[in-house]
Amino acid sequence: MKTYGLLDVFNSSLKPASYNMRWISDYEYLHKETDDSVSLVNLKTNVSEVFLTKDMFVSRPGVIKTKIIQIERHAFDYKLSADRKYVAFISNYNKVWRHSFTASYSLYDRESGKNIPSSGIPDVVQYFAWAPAGSKLAYVWDNNVFLKTSPESLPKPITSNGGPNKILNGIPDWVYEEEMFSSNQGLWWSPGGKYLAYAEFNDTLVHNIEYPWYGEGQYPSTISIPYPKPGTPNPVVKLFVVDTDNTTIVTEVVVPDSYKSIEHYLATVTWVTDTRIAVQWLKRQQNQLILQIYDLNGTSWDPVEHLELTSPGWIGRFSPPEPVFAPDGNSYYLIMTDSTMYKHIHHVVRGKATPISPGYWEDIEILKVSEDSVYYSNNEKSRKPGGRNVYQWTKNLSYKCLTCTLQKECEYNTAYFSHNASYYRFSCHGPRIPQHFLVETSSFKKIKVLEDNKVFSDAIAAFQMPTMRQGTLKISKYNLWYQMYLPPGFDESKKYPLLIDVYAGPCSQKVDFRYRVGWSTFLASTEKVIVASFDGRGSGYQGDQLMFEIYKRLGTYEVEDQITAAKEFIKMGFIDKDRVAIWGWSYGGYVSSMVLGSNSGVFKCGMAVAPVSKWEYYVVLLRTAVITGHYKICIDLFVPDTIYTERYMMQPSENHDGYNVSSTIRCQSSHLLSHRLTINLAV
Repeated sequence: MKTYGLLDVFNSSLKPASYNMRWISDYEYLHKETDDSVSLVNLKTNVSEVFLTKDMFVSRPGVIKTKIIQIERHAFDYKLSADRKYVAFISNYNKVWRHSFTASYSLYDRESGKNIPSSGIPDVVQYFAWAPAGSKLAYVWDNNVFLKTSPESLPKPITSNGGPNKILNGIPDWVYEEEMFSSNQGLWWSPGGKYLAYAEFNDTLVHNIEYPWYGEGQYPSTISIPYPKPGTPNPVVKLFVVDTDNTTIVTEVVVPDSYKSIEHYLATVTWVTDTRIAVQWLKRQQNQLILQIYDLNGTSWDPVEHLELTSPGWIGRFSPPEPVFAPDGNSYYLIMTDSTMYKHIHHVVRGKATPISPGYWEDIEILKVSEDSVYYSNNEKSRKPGGRNVYQWTKNLSYKCLTCTLQKECEYNTAYFSHNASYYRFSCHGPRIPQHFLVETSSFKKIKVLEDNKVFSDAIAAFQMPTMRQGTLKISKYNLWYQMYLPPGFDESKKYPLLIDVYAGPCSQKVDFRYRVGWSTFLASTEKVIVASFDGRGSGYQGDQLMFEIYKRLGTYEVEDQITAAKEFIKMGFIDKDRVAIWGWSYGGYVSSMVLGSNSGVFKCGMAVAPVSKWEYYVVLLRTAVITGHYKICIDLFVPDTIYTERYMMQPSENHDGYNVSSTIRCQSSHLLSHRLTINLAV
């Protein structure tokens, strides 16, 4: 049998297939076929029919000099209006940042079977969203928000003060997109489409960074963007609501009085009804939050209820989780830390929060709330933090696991529910080869195989594949998890090289039960290298006490624990202590740098990709040297920002010693030069 080679890592046919679907009712979903057509599947009638043909994505009718011709569209995706009458085909994708992109949107009338030639939407749009009801739509162009009350109507400008790198309306600026929203969305429709909320991001006071962009020209261009570094001015954000039936009525949703005079963030925006909206406001230190509910009173949004949260570290795992409201709009569910320092779902009624699923595990995500049930994922089963299962909690205080016994060898499971949770896509992600099924919630039975990955299973059977070993190490007062990719035919009496694959950032998790094939598979299968990962102090999904161990002291315990884990692996007897290395990307690159600079004597070499160098500001270090006849090049480039860095370290003026200790620059240069190759691939 052959081994899994380097070229196989980049072969898409040697990756497990997923199953795409979009629920559009409680019993209907859309599925994009392999030929790029879209099918509508009705589970009540058990009928599948063509909803959008392949040709609709390829071209559209156009008119040149009164002659009808086919104009190339080359759409890669689509958005369906809530009333199903219109489709927006998306083409000309151009990536901006991690989540943001520009694209073209061409509108198609499904009832007439015709395109809408003069929709008034510009060729390059920054964001597009249909209303949740009917066929109104909003989009962002040139940093301003525009509204169309119907696909055929003329666009109405809602804002006019937008400008690049100054004021952005309806889309977040860089730091909000990357660190707070994890999205390019900055506008939110009310459930009935009556109102549209949008955020205004004012970057006027934010300092810029500049970097060269090596494009197609002979000389690079210079990119300049507002980028708040720790301790420097942040964007000023305001939230407004416009009445889409009378766009002259625009009202600000005002921050709570206690936050007006202090620096704060807009964390989440959640519509409850057309006349009720919930907003989370977060202090700049990110250890205190107010969830404020507002009701419409005439043309103003009046505060009627609030919940205040505090934390000895930071709120949430990363940015604060969004509340999920009950159908009646009078209460909501929110994941927050309970008295045992574990994160669990709480039911909040009139500002009073009560946990619904306490225990020494963590609830991960609220998936669906119906009239009598809450569906959510957690890692309760077998107390394995790297596992995932989906549970149903009912108001009679009972709960059951919906995925624990559906399929053998499945310990990392997810679910995607229909509108009223009558059905769900059950996805088993591992440790076995992934499979996807359709399940009826009431009968708790699989009714359809969506993707069994037999094609992949047959293909991968021809390879010598590594096996996975998982276990725990006792460090400090914690039992902490590790995993190892072991080479085919692993023999404990032999000695193998070891590569530590590290991330180790706050609330990270490298050890889980997902099935993966990739670079680690290649190293173990072909190069006979053991690839290990370890979740030390500061990692997530095991309680706040463990996660907050590195609060205000990044670069300490999480670095020590990687060194300790490597020493423990060597003690197992099958590791060649003279061939131990470490590598990581981003925060993993930072930890790799700190580990190599510690002079532990454990690691013989390492690689740090896009690492942090100094948390206060970006530092470019270019070092070249000749070491035993070989050139070692070290280039560090990292740009920390306010939201990410201050979440864990506070501002430099508030944690001077912590910032000094956390810098890789304090490490011995000679050691870094001879043992580290650092590559910059990100800003």
